[in-house]
Amino acid sequence: MSRSVKVSIAGFKLSLKTDAKPRYIKELAAYVTAKIEQARAPGKVATTQALALLAAMTIADELHQLRAEKAELERQVRERTQRILRTLEAEARASSSG
Repeated sequence: MSRSVKVSIAGFKLSLKTDAKPRYIKELAAYVTAKIEQARAPGKVATTQALALLAAMTIADELHQLRAEKAELERQVRERTQRILRTLEAEARASSSG
């Protein structure tokens, strides 16, 4: 069920059509606004477009790092699972032969 959600991102009002919950969309808008504010260097004037691009790069970097961390955690889980299975199989063989 698509609905219209009104948000403000860095002072720009937007109306978004979405199936997501309004609270979630507003949290995303607040997050993007915070990233834009972080990109704003004190004492320097930058265009909104430049700030939005810097914020997008920061968010993309966060996403890339989180994906890499997730992949590493998945690798560790697979490795440990295989080690546990080998141990259980070895114990099962030992108990069935003994």
